[in-house]
Amino acid sequence: MNLKQKLEYHYNAFDRPKLEPDPLQFLHLYKDERDIEVIGLLASIFAYGNVKQIENTLKKFIIVFDGKPYSFIKNFSLSKNSKKISAIKHRFYTEDDIAKLFIILSEEIKKHKSIKQIFLQGYNISDENVKSAISNFSNHFLNSFNQTFSEISNGIKFMFPLPEKGSACKRMNLFLRWMVRKDELDFGLWSEIPASKLVIPVDTHIARISRSLKLTKRKNTDWKMAEEITGKLKKFDPADPIKYDFAICHIGIRKLKF
Repeated sequence: MNLKQKLEYHYNAFDRPKLEPDPLQFLHLYKDERDIEVIGLLASIFAYGNVKQIENTLKKFIIVFDGKPYSFIKNFSLSKNSKKISAIKHRFYTEDDIAKLFIILSEEIKKHKSIKQIFLQGYNISDENVKSAISNFSNHFLNSFNQTFSEISNGIKFMFPLPEKGSACKRMNLFLRWMVRKDELDFGLWSEIPASKLVIPVDTHIARISRSLKLTKRKNTDWKMAEEITGKLKKFDPADPIKYDFAICHIGIRKLKF
């Protein structure tokens, strides 16, 4: 099999029954688009560390949200809800980081109605890819944190990465994959953005396998590597280059052979 055939084979093999363990499984618990968006953004923000850690944190959120993530976040207040989230920490995100994230998300959702509206404000259809849109989205939230709290912790900065600072923005690219692409796994809720503009979410698994497949020559897992891998994958599917992301990543996670 040549590389395109192999990629297509793995893409087809990793279908819905092979979804778990993956943060994406938590989005499939909901039907309402606003709930899917909110849980998607949170699942991506917390998608670092080992899979078990990520699952444990997201399960705690699911219990707290009681079936209504959008409503919970929109109506969040420290006086009402601080006890419910006080026990939740995740690696170097503190309880304070998480409380502040919920306060800002609540303000922004009240103002803009949805996460999509915030993202689309900073998206330009003429851009080559989503780099500028991610930067505008992160800066929108970082400015919001600054105005409300006058300081930004390292945890908050990590939640909203900036590609121009070299970050591969793995978690933000993951969120966009879930929102923009449409198949058994991904939701395709943001049809305003073509899948061809997406950039692959590069983590250690994607980087390692992509090097071995000669999809990148770069050593550093950064934005340039993400763009390089995406560019190579466009040769196999120009309209939907990152459809192979889930399969490549899970081959790495499950220590399978490509």
